[in-house]
Amino acid sequence: MPSLKEVRNRIDSVQSTQQITNAMKMVAASKLRRAQDAILRLRPYAGKLNEIIANISQTLETATDNPYGVREEPSKRVLIVAISSNKGLCGAFNANVIKQVSHLAHGTFKNELSTGKLDIICIGKKGWEALQRKDLPVIEEYNDLFTKLTYARVEKLCNQILDDYLEGTWGRVIIVYNQFKNAAVQHVTAEDFLPVQGSLQQEGNPFGVEYLYEPARETILRDLIPTSLRIQFFKTILDSFASEHGARMTAMHKATDNAGEMLKELRLTYNKARQASITREIIEIVSGAEALKG
Repeated sequence: MPSLKEVRNRIDSVQSTQQITNAMKMVAASKLRRAQDAILRLRPYAGKLNEIIANISQTLETATDNPYGVREEPSKRVLIVAISSNKGLCGAFNANVIKQVSHLAHGTFKNELSTGKLDIICIGKKGWEALQRKDLPVIEEYNDLFTKLTYARVEKLCNQILDDYLEGTWGRVIIVYNQFKNAAVQHVTAEDFLPVQGSLQQEGNPFGVEYLYEPARETILRDLIPTSLRIQFFKTILDSFASEHGARMTAMHKATDNAGEMLKELRLTYNKARQASITREIIEIVSGAEALKG
């Protein structure tokens, strides 16, 4: 059985850790509320914008009317945008993204990886460090994007990706991120970002809405598609940002509860050791008294 001093030191250490994890849980909960409000406000706007684009684009006859659609001779290079976090202590949040990117690289895009036609852009320090250790082709990192998360900064990165796609640098762009459901649930998602597919093949009017266009719908579509892609890209960043704080709050809540359970066991051990020490001292006193009588 450990000594009383050792148990007291462990109790003090666990109590200190519990205070830290509880404080981190409260900070994450505060940040989560703001991040959750931001993503919940953006989702209806992004959804309605995509609906309008689908409604307009259903009458286009050729893919050339959509510069962000499938090309006749697409590039064989593939870009994966991996969105993680700059900090840890958030459960499996970062590990899930890293695992999904590795699965895509060594599975779906195995041929592209072996021929050097796979590129990875990392948003978040943890993903960047882990994917480099796995010797995957990380070409750029944007670890400072979350330090001041604004639409203007995200738009700058998105414009770079869109321009490179128009120039034929990549034939396909995939975003891997954690989609926010609630504070306790985040789903890792691999989402096709480019090319824009599906809307040009729709038939009829599934939305039951007719629009009058000024100027022509082709002109409107050429302006709306990049706007919609920027909104979609920003939405994935906000999803990941909210998921990070939700995962950290949940992880710190579990760590605080585990520290509480450990404290109960340590206090029980301490009381047993203390009782054994008292009993031993009483026995020694009684034995000494009996020896003096003799």
